[in-house]
Amino acid sequence: MSKGFNRVILMGNLARDPDIRHTPNKQKVARITVAVGRQWKNKATGELQSHTDFIPVVAWMFLADICDRYLRKGRPVLVEGRLQVREYEDAKTNSRKWATEVVADNIVLLSSGRRDEESYGEIPAPRPPQPAPPQKPQTAPYQGGDVGSLRDDIEFEEDFPLDFSELGDSSDSDGEVDVPF
Repeated sequence: MSKGFNRVILMGNLARDPDIRHTPNKQKVARITVAVGRQWKNKATGELQSHTDFIPVVAWMFLADICDRYLRKGRPVLVEGRLQVREYEDAKTNSRKWATEVVADNIVLLSSGRRDEESYGEIPAPRPPQPAPPQKPQTAPYQGGDVGSLRDDIEFEEDFPLDFSELGDSSDSDGEVDVPF
C-alpha cells in the first residue's frame, strides 16, 4: 500500500469545556469540540447564510494538560492533527458504530483580541516594586557622526556583544553603519 497524507488544520472556538479523563494506565486524555463556522451568500436570494460544524478533537498527555489548564468554552483555538476513524461496538444495541475525530498533534491558544478577555491559567504573582534606576543627564538628540557606546546605557550589560563605537568609521553617504555579521 502506498503512503498517504492525512493532515487537518482547524480554527474555531471551543463549543464546551474540555472533558478530561485518564486511561487505565494513567495517560491523560482531553476531548474537546471545536465549533468552526462558515458563511456564504445565497446566489438566488442574495441572503447571507451561515453554518457551524462541531468537530470532535482528542488530545493526549501534554496537550491534554494544556487543554485542562487553559481552554474554556468560547476560547478561540487552532488545532493541527490527523483525521481518525474508530470502529467500536455499541453495548446497548449490539451494533457496530464508527466515530470520526481529529487527533491533535498541536494546539495553539489564540486571542480573541478583546482587552477585557478573562485570564486563563495561573495569574503570576505581582513583582515587588523595584527602585528607580539612576537618572542620566539629558543629552542633545543625535545629530549624526559618532554613534557612541551602547555599553553606557543602563539597560545593557557589560558584555553586550554589539557596540557601535567599536565598529570604526563608516563614512557611507547614507549614514548607515556596517554591522559585522
